[in-house]
Amino acid sequence: MGKHPGNLLSSLSTSEAKGILLKDILDQRLPPPIDREMKEVVLTVAIALACLCYDPQSRPTMYQVCQKLSTSRDLLPEPRHTISFCHLLYTMKVTEKCDIYSFGVIALEVIMRKHPGEILSSLSTSEAKGIMLKDILDQRLPPPTDGKMKEVVLTIALALACLSSDPQAWPTMCHLKDEAEALLKWKGSLLQSEALHSWSLPAVNGSPCNWIGITCNDDGKVKEINLSNCSLQGKLDPLNFSSLPNLVRLDLSINALFGNIPSQIGASSHLVFLDLSMNRLLGALPLSLANLTHISFLDISDNILGGEISPLLFVNWTSLSHLQLGGNPLSGQIPSEIGNLKSLISLLLGANNFIGHIPSTLGNLTRLTQLWIQGNQISGTIPLEIGNMRSLVKLALYENNLSGVIPPTLGNLTQLTHLYLYENQISGTIPQEIGNMKSLIKLDLSKNNLIGFIPPTLRNLTKLIHLQLFTNQISGTIPLQIGNMRSLISLSLSGNNLTGFIPPTLGNLTLLTALRLDQNQISGTIPVEIGNMRSLVHLSLQQNQISSHVPTSFGNLRNLEELHLFENQLSGSLPEEIENLTKLQVLDLASNEFSGYLPQICQGGSLLNFRASKNNIRGPIPQSLKNCSTLQQVRLERNQLIGNISEAFGVYPNLIYIDMSYNRLNGKLSSTWGGCLNLTSLKFSSNNITGKIPPQVGELSQLRLLDISSNYLEGEIPKELGKLTMLYNLNLNDNKLSGLVPEELGQLSNLELLDLSVNDFFGPIPKQIEKCTKLQSLKLNRNNFNGSIPFQIGNLENLQRVLDLSQNFLTGEMPFQFSKLKNLEMLNLSHNMLSGSIPSSFEEMLSLSSVDVSYNDLEGPLPNNKAFLQASPEAFIINKDLCGEVQGLRPCNTSVISHGDKKKAHKGAITIVLPLMGVLFLLFALIVIYFVLNRKKRIVENDIQGHNPDLFSVWNYDGRIIYEDILGAIEDFNDKYFIGEGGHGKVYKADLPTGQVVAVKKLHPHEDGKQIDQTSFKNEIQVLTEIRHRNIVKLYGFCSHAQCSFLVYEYMERGSLSEVLRNGEAMELDWMKRAKVVQSVAQALSYMHHDCNPPFVHRDLSSNNILLNMEFKACISDFGTARLLKPDSSNWSALAGTYGYVAPVTEKCDVYSFGVLALEVIMGEHPGDLLSSLSTSEAKCILLKDILDQRLPPPTNPEMKEVALTVAIALACLCSDPQSRPTMYHVSHKLSTSKGLLLEPHHTISFCQLMDLKI
Repeated sequence: MGKHPGNLLSSLSTSEAKGILLKDILDQRLPPPIDREMKEVVLTVAIALACLCYDPQSRPTMYQVCQKLSTSRDLLPEPRHTISFCHLLYTMKVTEKCDIYSFGVIALEVIMRKHPGEILSSLSTSEAKGIMLKDILDQRLPPPTDGKMKEVVLTIALALACLSSDPQAWPTMCHLKDEAEALLKWKGSLLQSEALHSWSLPAVNGSPCNWIGITCNDDGKVKEINLSNCSLQGKLDPLNFSSLPNLVRLDLSINALFGNIPSQIGASSHLVFLDLSMNRLLGALPLSLANLTHISFLDISDNILGGEISPLLFVNWTSLSHLQLGGNPLSGQIPSEIGNLKSLISLLLGANNFIGHIPSTLGNLTRLTQLWIQGNQISGTIPLEIGNMRSLVKLALYENNLSGVIPPTLGNLTQLTHLYLYENQISGTIPQEIGNMKSLIKLDLSKNNLIGFIPPTLRNLTKLIHLQLFTNQISGTIPLQIGNMRSLISLSLSGNNLTGFIPPTLGNLTLLTALRLDQNQISGTIPVEIGNMRSLVHLSLQQNQISSHVPTSFGNLRNLEELHLFENQLSGSLPEEIENLTKLQVLDLASNEFSGYLPQICQGGSLLNFRASKNNIRGPIPQSLKNCSTLQQVRLERNQLIGNISEAFGVYPNLIYIDMSYNRLNGKLSSTWGGCLNLTSLKFSSNNITGKIPPQVGELSQLRLLDISSNYLEGEIPKELGKLTMLYNLNLNDNKLSGLVPEELGQLSNLELLDLSVNDFFGPIPKQIEKCTKLQSLKLNRNNFNGSIPFQIGNLENLQRVLDLSQNFLTGEMPFQFSKLKNLEMLNLSHNMLSGSIPSSFEEMLSLSSVDVSYNDLEGPLPNNKAFLQASPEAFIINKDLCGEVQGLRPCNTSVISHGDKKKAHKGAITIVLPLMGVLFLLFALIVIYFVLNRKKRIVENDIQGHNPDLFSVWNYDGRIIYEDILGAIEDFNDKYFIGEGGHGKVYKADLPTGQVVAVKKLHPHEDGKQIDQTSFKNEIQVLTEIRHRNIVKLYGFCSHAQCSFLVYEYMERGSLSEVLRNGEAMELDWMKRAKVVQSVAQALSYMHHDCNPPFVHRDLSSNNILLNMEFKACISDFGTARLLKPDSSNWSALAGTYGYVAPVTEKCDVYSFGVLALEVIMGEHPGDLLSSLSTSEAKCILLKDILDQRLPPPTNPEMKEVALTVAIALACLCSDPQSRPTMYHVSHKLSTSKGLLLEPHHTISFCQLMDLKI
């Protein structure tokens, strides 16, 4: 300055000092400084001002001053005449930003190609804002492309930020780099990040602001990250949220992010918007989310988040307006603290696993417009306080376990447009107050237990477009006032107890597209006014008691696509006006009393399913059906249709099912049926069809059922039918077919039902039929088959229903291989020419209930089989010489000589035989003495030397031979062969020299030291070895010795069910296998109780006594062991058993034990605690899902059917009143024939429902 700066110093503490220009204080006696001089002057003044700082602590040290004066040379803001104290004061005062201004100048100079002096002088004026970017670019270069322009824009934006008139607003040179590095580090951790291709360094000035998905604020700091639907894969943990302190919006929705939500996310405390929805994030919600005190929108829905929601999360979320956590497996109760979030507008908690009640505090959320808590396990009642949420627009509580009544306070929700309460257990009546909710658009109360009438106040809901009340117990009539709800588009009242007639006022609902009134008790006629509902697309009136005719006004319903009228009492002819319904896709008229002709339907070529079966329709098949190529299903059976099928049908490429049975159709089967390649069922039985079976039928590769029985077909079966490998039912009976049965039928590997009866087939029965291993029913009766019965039929071990070869010309003996047909129930070999005896092995056909061998040439005893012994005399008439303990047959121990002849022969024999017998007796006595003394030892030695390799044929030598084999195999009961212990002895695994593997049970000696009575022991063994059932462990034999006795059983590889349920193998025992185990045990017990004579009781049934092979086939073991040790004990009275499985009373104790076992299989553990609670009222509240073995995944629909049926039967077996328990025959029949139970929804099935079922 050339003088003392006194006046200047006094003004430095004022705001005016910042406006002083440098040029005004320079010594005016000297010429203005040149560039180099100006740099020095600027630096000197800047350092001087820093040294004059009012706060001594903020002044630089002299070391810093020297350093700056010695090294800095670039501090020259431009233009020079504008340099103010504002710049210089700040330059040295905040040393970390000393180069920011210079950086801004340099950045502009690079873009402009020249020093931006003029630009700098105008920045403080209003004119600067009008400067166009294109006007300052270096004109020597071509205009930048889009990609390059982003870089240019960003550079200039940063430069202008650095040149701000307020130095406090200047950015630092380091924070940009920190944000970029944090983002790049996260990108590098992602498995899939192609969308982030622009994320790379060097970026302009190290800034990420030009990267895809990144938005910066005015200071160049990252404020938004939007990477929604960018196919990102990886975790959030590597993203350093601490480096993003200015982040206000983060959207990573619709990606494939996984892992936990990192707790450090709370570092971005300025977040206002956070959307992580539709990823694969898991774990619990981190408590650090509570740090997001500015959060307004939070969406973490549709992930895999689990655990309970901490109430602490809601303390600081005072600004939260949208909370969306749906579609996760979150559990526990809904925190009542949510009621404190009074800014909340939207709350979505649906599709989780929440339990407990709906918090009444939700009534505090008076701003809430959407509340979705659907698809959880919420119980209890709907809180009255929900009626306080007067801003509510959408309320969804469906698919829960809610009970109680619909609170009348819901009528306060006058803004509500959507109310979804379906699929709960809500009872009571529909409150009249719902009529106050005049904004309602959709109301769904279906699938509950609502009773009473439909309230007439519903007429007030004039905006309602969807009304769903189906599947309840609503009674009364349909209110006439519903006709006033003219906005309705969908109305469903099906599955209730509605009576009365269909109100004609429904015709006012001209916007209605779906009307469902089916499955009620509606009577009367169909009102003609229905024809006014011209928008109808779906009309369901089936399964009612509607009578009279179909009105002709139906012809007006030209938009109708589905019409269901089946199972009513409709009569008369169908109106021709139905031909106008050109959009019709489904027409179901079955099970009515329609008569007359069918109209020409399918005029528009849209018809998919047409059913008019079980009526009195007559006349020809409509000509319009011939060209209706869209057809998928046609069922017109059981009418009086006539016409030539060769002309009536065309080619239907989409046809899946057709049934024209029981009509009066004639003509021949056309070869064009071979073009219906999607056909699975073809049924033309009981008509007047002639001609041959076209070979082209063999081209129907999807065909599963072919029934053309009871016609007049002739010729041979085309061998091409052997190509129908999907076929399970082939019925050609009652025709005039002839020739040999083609061997190619043996290729039908999926065939279960084969009926060729009542034809003219001849020749031998083809042995290739044994390849049809799934065959359950085989009917070849009333033909001309000759030759012997192929023994290969005995290999069809799945034959169950019937084997009928009667009324043929079969010769030879009955194949003993038939004894392998252990599931067969009915056997008819009558009216043939069979000879010889009935094989005694037929006694092994344990399932046989009906038999007929009459009109043959058989002789000898009947097998010891229940079906033979209980058959009527007519089943054995006209044979050569059958005998047995059956009415009409002679006993087998008598001669056929007459009584008179026997008397004469007896007198002659006495005079001759008596002297001869005396001599022979003396000789015999000497011989016996000799052999008794000398031959006994040799017998034993010879037998030992022979060592018959067939272990199971030498059980009558006091265990001597077997004893050596067993002891050798298990080294005198060495513990290394020990595999288990039962109530009566230890079990060992024996690998015999013959290669056979058996289980050996060494019986415990009597406690009183007495020896087992050998005679009784062998008698019991004899009984037990005759017990044959596929689900009872086979007893091969025994050894009874003075030192020890043991039994030899079939070896089961997996050991006991108890062991499997308690180790890792339980995971292999899936739900269907478990159901099969229970079914197998039931069949075995049914056999023991009802098919054995006398019947047997196990008395010790438990999971320890159920053994499994490698395929998890279940067999009962330890059957009858108690009687072996105490043969004098009664089959029915002695109580012996495992604790926890035995019933409180002795009768039906096996049934009770079976119930315990069934529950144990489903639960994976003994149901001890559950059993003790069954007699209490609390048991009915137990949910089925809560007792299932948690080691297995939840059952699918088919699996749940089996599980529910199993548990229902188990509960019936555990009834405290023994007389009320079902028999094992009934249990076995239910498990074998029922298709399972399916109570919806799965997660709500309770013991109460299962106990109420009639088992």
